[in-house]
Amino acid sequence: MTRRSLPDERRPANDGPKAAARNRAALIAAARAIYAEHGLDTPLSAIARRAGVGQGVLYRHFPDRATLALAVLEENVGQIEQAAAADGTDIAKVLGVLTWHQTESTAFIGILHADWTGSHSGTPAYALALSQRVERALRRHLPDGHRLAAEPDDLMIAIGMVSGAVTGPTREQRERRALAAWRLLGVEVGPVRPFEG
Repeated sequence: MTRRSLPDERRPANDGPKAAARNRAALIAAARAIYAEHGLDTPLSAIARRAGVGQGVLYRHFPDRATLALAVLEENVGQIEQAAAADGTDIAKVLGVLTWHQTESTAFIGILHADWTGSHSGTPAYALALSQRVERALRRHLPDGHRLAAEPDDLMIAIGMVSGAVTGPTREQRERRALAAWRLLGVEVGPVRPFEG
């Protein structure tokens, strides 16, 4: 027996493409927060709940865990590129944005450890591509004579070293350790915060 709608019953409005973009952004924000708290193995259902959408909506946008994680990482790298392209920016400011992402996302730290030294063995192509984009964004502001410019690999080695120091159960502890690592390397870092155009 099929159920017929009564005249006074209303279905929720369908916002179409606007809802799709809003849902995708909510899923990425929820995934970033949950991955920072609990790591990449968190059930996808928890991410859907945090975003306020059903699992069907999650799977329409991100058919598997890897595509969702990649979308979060893509957004992280995009923010660093935006920070590097902003007027009046310098290497310290871009490193501040990079450091914020390091303290927020263990998955992001993984791409910063991608094998950019030449052999590329065992490094997923997406991780290598994202790592290279981060390097290009930072190099745009790396002045001659800067301590991270002495040798071609110094920049990414230093970032990998700082990433290795980013440990601790709270974001504050991870940030404190990241800043201590930059200080020990003798590198000035601007305010640790996300890029907000």
